[in-house]
Amino acid sequence: MPIKTEVINGIAEVIFDHPPVNAFDSSLWNTIPEIITALGKRQDVKVLLIRAEGKGFCAGVDIKELAENSSAIVEVNKGNFETFKAIHHCEVPIICAPHGFVIGGGIGMCGAADIIIASDDCFFSLPEIDRGAMGGAAHLQRILPLPKVRSAFFTGGKISATEAYRLGGIEMLVSREILVREARAYAEVITSKSRDALRIAKQALNGIEPFDVDACYRWEQGFTLEMYMHKDSQRARDIFVKNGKSADFKKLKADLGHEY
Repeated sequence: MPIKTEVINGIAEVIFDHPPVNAFDSSLWNTIPEIITALGKRQDVKVLLIRAEGKGFCAGVDIKELAENSSAIVEVNKGNFETFKAIHHCEVPIICAPHGFVIGGGIGMCGAADIIIASDDCFFSLPEIDRGAMGGAAHLQRILPLPKVRSAFFTGGKISATEAYRLGGIEMLVSREILVREARAYAEVITSKSRDALRIAKQALNGIEPFDVDACYRWEQGFTLEMYMHKDSQRARDIFVKNGKSADFKKLKADLGHEY
């Protein structure tokens, strides 16, 4: 199963296990919000823990699906939006425990969560500008300062978990070997609280956020659709699927002799 769940002593775990890189197609993205919402409504659950098996936490969307059928972006966008919204508005607190890579949609999930406990080998990346897409900055801005987010977005660069911890976006940084243990221990502290108090506190905290992350992300998604109608978008996806790396448009211009 690409997504497994278990509930033990008030802690609901959602575990991604979809080799090779936990990249999800449109169908899976539209399944995740149903899982999150259902677990959050269970009266025996006080906290959700989202983690992953394999090389990394989540590589975002399945670029191969989008390269083969660009119209799939509509369902992917819907699944992304509903997933992040379900996490953000879940009745109870959500902890994300990422390791390895956190890319694209993985950032959306971490950014929508309440608490991040990461492994010290973890890094965050928004490669959308190199994949012919947009989106993700709204949720990354819940983790990191705006200048850092813009730098990562324009360059497609990586932000290490160590740097994110230094900037205050991560609650705890631990070694990969003890990540699950420490995340569960933190979750256990939350289970000692009243479920109603946790539910009310989350509503209150969401209500005083400085910006509406759902509306901001919806705004970004409009530009994703605009980007997908551009020839550079399809070219970027095709090159990534073929070569496994981002398109170099400066090199393409030199090779083809005209602007890209």
